[in-house]
Amino acid sequence: MAQNDALDIVVLAGGISHERDVSLRSGRRVADGLNALGHRVTFREPDGTLLSFLESSRPDVVWPALHGASGEDGALRGLLELTGVPFVGSRADASRLAWSKPTAKTLVARAGVSTPASVTLPQDTFRELGAGSVLATVLGGLELPLVVKPAQGGSAQGVTIVTGTEELPRAMVDAYTYGDVALIERKVEGVEVAVAVVDTGEGPEALPAVEIEPVEGAYTFDARYNAGETRFYAPARLEADVSEAVASAAVTAHRALGLRHLSRIDLIVDAAGTPWFLEANVLPGLTETSIMPQAIVAAGRETGEVYAALAAQAIADARTGVL
Repeated sequence: MAQNDALDIVVLAGGISHERDVSLRSGRRVADGLNALGHRVTFREPDGTLLSFLESSRPDVVWPALHGASGEDGALRGLLELTGVPFVGSRADASRLAWSKPTAKTLVARAGVSTPASVTLPQDTFRELGAGSVLATVLGGLELPLVVKPAQGGSAQGVTIVTGTEELPRAMVDAYTYGDVALIERKVEGVEVAVAVVDTGEGPEALPAVEIEPVEGAYTFDARYNAGETRFYAPARLEADVSEAVASAAVTAHRALGLRHLSRIDLIVDAAGTPWFLEANVLPGLTETSIMPQAIVAAGRETGEVYAALAAQAIADARTGVL
């Protein structure tokens, strides 16, 4: 099928994760972009009839726009692989690696990209060793300020910036609200950027980095998805050599994790111009306030055309057996 032919595309959005509403918004934007190009789009939630629907309807491709565990931890993607229906995005094994922030940090660091010093603590560690001694050891070994976050998840849910020792216990409680394992990471001061990486057949390409500047405080869940709470600069206000280093770090991270088709790599650029890897997202936000659509526009491209090109690439990869 030629890339310009109309495709039967199933857009998956919603689900039962904490990021359900964001997923629905992303999915509608993807569907709108594909519909505008003449593709036949079916908008679906991942429910008890999904797998039988895919088996009976056999669409050309599935476009998952599922955020959170339901779409990014690899489980659903593994089932999609078993159906034999092509789908956009990373395969199950790579998704599992990226979904675990500590695992992703380890693999990306081994590939040569800087990542902040950190410690990963399951909730059971506090029960076994005592909360007081564990927190004292953390504070003795990692310099403030710190970032505490769930080891899995996205959209900054459960994330706290700790600037004083008295804030750490509450930050741990907030992180454990979203999972049984927390990551405590030294906060690197600098410019926060996010880099969308796309691959439509010519290899992973970093789109222009987007600089993130919250109007107040940190880049929280609300700041991400409520218009006017964050200033975005696309492209980021970086010197040319720093922009190149950021793009290189993002593509290196994408490759190190074995990601496919699209990703968003989050980084901090310090005063020396060094990019520090924070995390990778196998399904970036695609809402009206999200970073990847801004990066696509900054690259001089149309969002719908990029989403369609990714769908065509997923079909091509399935035909050639490319993993």
